[in-house]
Amino acid sequence: MFWYRIVDWFNDLSERNRIVRNFNKSARDAFILGAAPTLLEARITKGDSSYKHTFSKWNSGFRIKAMSGRALSRDEMITIGNVILSNSVLIRQLVALGWDTLEVHDDTGFKGLKWPLRKFIMELPE
Repeated sequence: MFWYRIVDWFNDLSERNRIVRNFNKSARDAFILGAAPTLLEARITKGDSSYKHTFSKWNSGFRIKAMSGRALSRDEMITIGNVILSNSVLIRQLVALGWDTLEVHDDTGFKGLKWPLRKFIMELPE
């Protein structure tokens, strides 16, 4: 029983890192091909404990940083967040793997926005 939990923890960690790598590769490819105006980069952060849900894990924030070289307006960050939140498959993957917070930041400071992922999944227990 104890070993199963250790193996399960490493599998979840591996899967979480794979999601981040795949997101970053897709974002890089979209930027290179001109499909996206800004290069986006994802990483794992602490998250917001007030957004916690049943499946939340440690380091439950999924941060998207827009590598624009300038400060983004609030509307630009909302647009990036809405694009991510409209991808229901990605949001379900994030929630299932223990993320509870989506963060969008620019690359010139500490300014950013965040959303509770549970609000974008129907019927998710608190």
